[in-house]
Amino acid sequence: MAQSESVVTLPQAETPELDSLTSGRRSARSMVLGGSLVMLVSMLLVNGFNFAYNVVMARVLGPSAFGHINAAVTILLLASCISLAFQLVCAKFVARNQAAGGKAAVIHSLLGKSWIASLAFAVLLFVGQKPFSAYLNLPDPWILGVLALGIAAYAPLGVKRGAMQGVCSFSRLGGNFVAEALTRFVVGVGLVIAGYGVLGAVGAISAAVIVAYFVPAMPRELRVAPEAGEPASFAEALQAIVFFIGQVVINNIDILLVKHFFPADPAGIYAAIAQVGRLLYFVCWFGIVNAMFPVAAASRQEQSKSEALGLPMVLVFAISAAFVLGAALFPHFIMGLLFGSKFGDTGSLLALYTLATGLYSLAVVVIAYEMSRRIANTGWLQLVVSGALILVIGIFHQSLREVIMVRIVLMVIMLAMVCFPFLRRQTEPPPEAA
Repeated sequence: MAQSESVVTLPQAETPELDSLTSGRRSARSMVLGGSLVMLVSMLLVNGFNFAYNVVMARVLGPSAFGHINAAVTILLLASCISLAFQLVCAKFVARNQAAGGKAAVIHSLLGKSWIASLAFAVLLFVGQKPFSAYLNLPDPWILGVLALGIAAYAPLGVKRGAMQGVCSFSRLGGNFVAEALTRFVVGVGLVIAGYGVLGAVGAISAAVIVAYFVPAMPRELRVAPEAGEPASFAEALQAIVFFIGQVVINNIDILLVKHFFPADPAGIYAAIAQVGRLLYFVCWFGIVNAMFPVAAASRQEQSKSEALGLPMVLVFAISAAFVLGAALFPHFIMGLLFGSKFGDTGSLLALYTLATGLYSLAVVVIAYEMSRRIANTGWLQLVVSGALILVIGIFHQSLREVIMVRIVLMVIMLAMVCFPFLRRQTEPPPEAA
């Protein structure tokens, strides 16, 4: 009987089939846990620098200017659907290719396409900076013009990150995120203190993306001549694009809608609340799902794949519960400590927002797991929910609380819908061996 493989980055076991099966489960579990720990430490540093950046901007510039900066950040995050799609596809096919040359061929192919996509998005933003600025009530159209410089390199950065993720080089990948966050903080604080205000803060965002493209260098094992291997497919790319469009809309569109519907100060307070929600989501996504994805994609054993899902679900649930509990017990302390006294009076809004984010994070674990194994329909479901979020917030936005309640209801519905088909398959009896 042919021996089962575990993870492509590990050697095959030379023990009997039962030992190989156990080894595969342990390999998947240890790879996910080890990668998650490395990424969680990196994300703690990243979010520390990001929060330090946001705290300085909020305290020095005030709610109104902070809202302007977060509108620019949100546009960058909307553009991240392209960057993250390239990262996901690159990670999946780098992990699947056994030979270094095959991995290099995937990277080379995706880099050319990513530059075209990223430059097209940057040109669109630069040309349309005046109407976009008017819709978002921004004081200076050049805020978006400066942001376009960073977006021009954003998708190629995603390919580089996908390459590191695909070979499970989590320490290098984590270092890349830290380099971006540290650059944003140091350059942003320096420019704001120098008197450049919102333009300086946004310029630091673009500078950070450019620095991250070069630091650190690509892993040595990937700097080889490309050769034939399993290429990235159009269907996989489409799945990734659909998934990340839905993801960035769900995570960010409410901030832009609030910026449009509400005065500057309430919009700035909502942006600050959303920063805490983003912290929760980024910890779950970058710290846990990033480690799960290549392990599940490379696993050949069904048992190993199941192990690659169970642990991330437990970790995400525990982290989300801790965030919600802390936000419910100490909302004024958290907001006042992070953003200053002007942001302290948020009532239950912070806890409600983190609850919505926790529900969404759990749904994303299931969606990403399904995508690591095959072409899944869950990404399309998420895209439908993201469209519903825009529509329903457009109707129900009498208060900030009402906007957040819309998020909670839709996230509950989506979590139930993505879990149902997975649980149904798990309860089905296995097919009889031929």
